[in-house]
Amino acid sequence: MWWVVTLFAAGFQTSRTAMQHRLRSLLSVSGAGFVRYVYGAPLASAAVAVAALAGAKFPSVAVSFWPKIAAAGLAQIVATVFLIRAFDARDYATGTVFSKTEVVQVSLFSLVFLRESLTLGGYVSVVVCLVGIVLLVTKGKRLSKEAFADGAATFGLVAGGLFGLAAVGIRAATKDLAGGSSVVKAIIALAVMNTIQTILHGGYLIVREPGEARLALIHWRSSAIVGVLSVCGSACWALAFVLKNAARVRTFGQVELLFTFTVSHLIFKERHARAEYLASALVLLGVIGVALLG
Repeated sequence: MWWVVTLFAAGFQTSRTAMQHRLRSLLSVSGAGFVRYVYGAPLASAAVAVAALAGAKFPSVAVSFWPKIAAAGLAQIVATVFLIRAFDARDYATGTVFSKTEVVQVSLFSLVFLRESLTLGGYVSVVVCLVGIVLLVTKGKRLSKEAFADGAATFGLVAGGLFGLAAVGIRAATKDLAGGSSVVKAIIALAVMNTIQTILHGGYLIVREPGEARLALIHWRSSAIVGVLSVCGSACWALAFVLKNAARVRTFGQVELLFTFTVSHLIFKERHARAEYLASALVLLGVIGVALLG
């Protein structure tokens, strides 16, 4: 039942980003991003411990695993900060839509850096996605510099690109784990990455925003939920990839945008123009097209 697991993964991810958005009333942008790792790392490590007690076969770790997983973790830290800034710049739903261009951006990165070209259907899908982005930026009006003034598009697109790079880094790192099941590899990579992220992001906060690290601990009830949702979402994604090929899972996982607009409307009381819904639909269509046809 891979599609059921994917639905749960998308639901956990939507809930996690929504909770991070709400934490902005208590924490800074960086602080709201930090709670994902500081509370997620112990849970991910506990999952590794449970696997060990259950007698799971653990993979051997190549030296190259460490810099790759660290780079992926750093990219994810910065991506999360930019995503939350996109929420602040316009709203939760729009920021999420911009970040979902991750699939398209990864395909373009592969074309530029790896010379892996897309199919004709893939290129058409990229154009459809770009049209949707332009319409979303302008809200259906004429394209101008003023349309980018709030920064939502810039922050959201940068977040999407960095999330894409993080995904590539995680995939590359897990290939350096030899032996063991895919699930064990996934939870090991998650535990290591979350631990590195806690150290890196925590160190940054202690130096640059010392009060935020303390507030993340003071508001542990709200903050810990983000960590739990993050680990649950990551675990569901990993299981879905075991049950079905990544392309199918990633494509069906775009149902998250439907969850996002539902949360946006019911919880945050955000309202959008008809042109924004049309633009979001085009972005979603382009993302699915690249995943299926690219």
